[in-house]
Amino acid sequence: MNGLDLFSILSGLSLILIFILKIKLTLTKNFKKQSPPGPRPLPVIGNLHILNLKRPYQTMQELSKKYGPIFSLRMGPKTVVVLSGYETVKDALVNYSEQFGERAHVPIFERVFEGRGIVFSHGENWKTIRRFSLATLRNFGMGKKVIEERILEECQHLIQVFESHQGKPFEISTILNASVANIIVSILLGKRFDYKDPQFLRLLHLIGENIILIGSPSITIFNMFPVLGFLLQDLKRVLRNRDELFSFIRMTFLKHLQKLDKNDQRSFIDAFLIKQQEEKDKSDDYFNNDNLVALVFNLFAAGTETTASTLRWGILLMMKYPEIQKKVHNEITEVIGSAQPRIEHRTQMPYTDAVIHEIQRFSNILPMNISRETTTDVVFKNYYIPKGTEVITLLSSVLQDQTQWEKPCTFHPQHFLTKEGKFVKKDAFLPFSAGRRMCAGESLAKMELFLFFTSLLQKFTFYPSPGVSNNDLDLTPDIGFTTRPLPFKICALPYS
Repeated sequence: MNGLDLFSILSGLSLILIFILKIKLTLTKNFKKQSPPGPRPLPVIGNLHILNLKRPYQTMQELSKKYGPIFSLRMGPKTVVVLSGYETVKDALVNYSEQFGERAHVPIFERVFEGRGIVFSHGENWKTIRRFSLATLRNFGMGKKVIEERILEECQHLIQVFESHQGKPFEISTILNASVANIIVSILLGKRFDYKDPQFLRLLHLIGENIILIGSPSITIFNMFPVLGFLLQDLKRVLRNRDELFSFIRMTFLKHLQKLDKNDQRSFIDAFLIKQQEEKDKSDDYFNNDNLVALVFNLFAAGTETTASTLRWGILLMMKYPEIQKKVHNEITEVIGSAQPRIEHRTQMPYTDAVIHEIQRFSNILPMNISRETTTDVVFKNYYIPKGTEVITLLSSVLQDQTQWEKPCTFHPQHFLTKEGKFVKKDAFLPFSAGRRMCAGESLAKMELFLFFTSLLQKFTFYPSPGVSNNDLDLTPDIGFTTRPLPFKICALPYS
């Protein structure tokens, strides 16, 4: 080999090396372009310093104005992708439902539920338990006439309590939670509780406290840095509350087991225990006692919290806007009169239906939804999101999207009415989320909201406590995993 040949080979290798480096640089540059943008993180803490830990969804909505509908945040050492606005969120949840279909492995929920139940479970366990739950809930009347009767019966118990205060101020959160909880309890346990039952009130207290704690700044810190868990008193309280709730559920289903009759299924728990016996010769991965405990807790908490909080918002908003309350009263009088409200009345009551929908939109109960996780590497709207990335679908940005709502930050029932006063559905109305992981109890919640709201407004006019004007009423949401209204008292006077 002469010098010229060696020079040619070396030159050729150099050109190939330069070409490879150029490709690598181009790919790196393109990858950076395709990764969702976001604020510059600091070492270790990421973007913690810019996050409103009490209401992180507010920070995220502000960031979306700067970085667009898809951006990334560093939550401590972990990168989270946030999807904002109706078009982006709906596209992800519906058209990319498989890619965004897994539940994120959020430390607090992993510690509390360990992947069991329905809301925070994963993979095949979630599919199997959800399929069973939906079929069983339907069998026990969800969305049917039989459950309507139970709701109407519960409305009468609630009305009696409101009447007992004789127009004097009282706080409504506990009684509303108890009343709404009795609907899902009647399905799960086959019974209802008296509103003064100490065990029932204790369960509601534990659930309410955990919902507040899970949305607290200290638990947000725990989700970023799980290693700090042993230092956090709030985490210890959450787990203690969980243990007490789980203990009650275990005792309850053991009682059901003693009286189990395959031909006389009295409750959701009975149906699960019978399914467990049928599957006993197969794998116990799904229909085991631990899954039953987590599942009952999920349905109990979810079936109570969101609907009761929405009703509290509804009463608060009726006091805040008495002219809207008066229009609802007038429509109830015109359509229902003194008869008992029924679900079939809803189509004849466009204004009341619009008000209820607007209460849901405005109250924004689950602003950050429940986090998803990508099941595969995905390129979404030209951005690359790796498999296993936690994704927050910001429902507050959908329910307050300026391109979809005329007055997104104002309580405005006309959002759901035509100029002729007819009710109109809105695509951006997604309080129950969308796609594979949307709320399993949507049909029950809709029925409850209409029947409770119209039954109460048929009987009462709601006023603030003496000395408090409607202008003084505070619409700032409380701190917690859900956006409850701040505590308030009402005066419920007979409507005539």
